[in-house]
Amino acid sequence: MTNYKLPLILSKKGNELLEIYKNMVAENEYENNFFNIKFYKPLIKKEFDKFGINSLLDYGCGRVNYLNKNFTENHQSAKDYFNLSKINLYEPSIGIDERVESDCVMAIDVLEHIFLYDLRNIIFDIYQYSKKLVILQVACYNANAKLPNGENAHTIVRPPLWWKGMIDNFSLEFKNISTLLICSTEFNKLLVYPSWSATSLLDQDRYVINV
Repeated sequence: MTNYKLPLILSKKGNELLEIYKNMVAENEYENNFFNIKFYKPLIKKEFDKFGINSLLDYGCGRVNYLNKNFTENHQSAKDYFNLSKINLYEPSIGIDERVESDCVMAIDVLEHIFLYDLRNIIFDIYQYSKKLVILQVACYNANAKLPNGENAHTIVRPPLWWKGMIDNFSLEFKNISTLLICSTEFNKLLVYPSWSATSLLDQDRYVINV
């Protein structure tokens, strides 16, 4: 990783979609304060401990509060629960941009809201800020929320294997960065692909790599 980062450039339709989300959030037509990381607490903590994650960039974070003591039943904050020393946030729908290199870049409930044409650029942007780990969680079903034109708020609805194949291919460009992919096939049903990196694949003594 270097200090220079390629700028994130969206298509015309991608920028239009972002403006739609900005307006929906401003007019309270779309809530973005769910702090969805709480649904995956033990899984994410296990990965943080495994890779020694001290700093986090929450990419597409919504309105979150990592210092709120009600994150756990024992009144721990998310920062304390995950043992993080530094947290930065990126949420373009409300004008927050603290993108810096971090041990882990995490995007929870983000990628399925993007215009398909812009997906590759956004995933590249996620990876280029990571030092060790990328965590991606995507919903593989339609959302309850609608865009003002009546279309579904999940603009990319694809099965888990589509996401796995696409992320597999993309992660090869960042061979030392590990990836954890979580696919939600229903609201409370997950398919989790064990974390991998291109380097870890090369270190294996077999040729067949199963999903």
